[in-house]
Amino acid sequence: MSALEKVFYSPVGQGVAKKAGLSEPPTLRRGRTWPQGAIVLAPLEGATLGKLTLKALGRAFEAPVVDTDTDQAPGYGSRIGALMVDATALTTLGQLEQVRAVLRPAMKGLERSGRIVILAAAPAGGWEQRALARALDGIDRTVGKELRGGATTNLVYVEPGVRPGDLASTLEFLLQGRSAFVDGQTWTVSASGTKATVSDKPLAGKTAVVTGAARGIGAAIARTLARDGAHLIVVDIPPAGEALAAVANEVGGTALHLDITAADAGHTLAAHIAERGHELYAVVHNAGITRDKMLANTDAARWASVLDVNLQAQMRINDVLLNPKTKGGLAKGGRLVGIASTSGLAGNKGQTNYAASKAGVAGLVQAMAPDLADRGITVNAVAPGFIETDMTARIPFVQREIFRRTNSLSQGGSPVDVAETIGYLLDPASAGVTGQVIRVCGQNLVGA
Repeated sequence: MSALEKVFYSPVGQGVAKKAGLSEPPTLRRGRTWPQGAIVLAPLEGATLGKLTLKALGRAFEAPVVDTDTDQAPGYGSRIGALMVDATALTTLGQLEQVRAVLRPAMKGLERSGRIVILAAAPAGGWEQRALARALDGIDRTVGKELRGGATTNLVYVEPGVRPGDLASTLEFLLQGRSAFVDGQTWTVSASGTKATVSDKPLAGKTAVVTGAARGIGAAIARTLARDGAHLIVVDIPPAGEALAAVANEVGGTALHLDITAADAGHTLAAHIAERGHELYAVVHNAGITRDKMLANTDAARWASVLDVNLQAQMRINDVLLNPKTKGGLAKGGRLVGIASTSGLAGNKGQTNYAASKAGVAGLVQAMAPDLADRGITVNAVAPGFIETDMTARIPFVQREIFRRTNSLSQGGSPVDVAETIGYLLDPASAGVTGQVIRVCGQNLVGA
């Protein structure tokens, strides 16, 4: 039983939930697990990308049940595992009726932790085409709030020239349990020409650095990347030495005790990598702090410390690791991932400094991505919502329960949910995903 479930089933948790009229949170399907029921494909207006990508993944699919606009929605004979709507060929607003017609029967036909995935052409062209793309985004976000039983929906925009190989890792991630806490979100896949194929060990033989890895989300990231085959260099401050050593031993990696705000932190990290003869493939900038106060009570020191750790330190480290002359620097075709936050995207009372730093991370990856494209380096961020960690466990119970419940999945996320999304972004087959910020928040009900 998870920590969340233990709290919910405790006498206090049951009492609070009953008074608030709250139902039991669904158990989410996680890991490299596929839906149990059938995958249904709806290729609208003759679209073929979804079909070709499913075939590339070796997944069988069935035809959809289509609504005829009767009072009683038609249903499936048995619960389906997923519905993929390939809307990449739609060009007019009138064609949105086709989307409604294939979604309606699936709304009550999905198994628990089922999936809806919508593919659409990236916003481009004239007024109607751009309106159509945003209309699909509105559908996706609303469907996420109507689904039940841990089912999720997500929308993927595809740029011109995207092929099945560009899309395969994204579709695999969204259909598998790895995307358990990613719901109602939208991001873009571009053409990359990658020859990488999806694999259960996509990071085999590759070296990745994870900062802030001694505990919580950072430790979960290290474990997940190790599962996917990576050699890990885990980084944290010297006072976390014992916990960091335990993580390094668990994942078979090496530990580096380092204050990332030090002026020479980037050079120290590069030297550590070079001395061991590694080629650096990925850096996950996970280290971060909070120093929460209302802005009226935030002094310069409290402000500066959060900005330095959460944003400026990674910029300084990136400057060193991205220098082609740096031994131990990031290799061509490498990966950079930052940790943003829903607090940065939506704002959060008492966290002006934290929100500034995390919004800055989002802006940084979006700015860096086009500048590094010619080196094949992708730059992305994840934006966690309420994630169950030792830190959030110290929040008063009632406040914690409110945070848990204010998303479409009615629960807090697990550190592994953040880690799985990062693993997807690091996958060599995800070369077409760059400059994106993916919220891992269960469709938190605040923010865009």
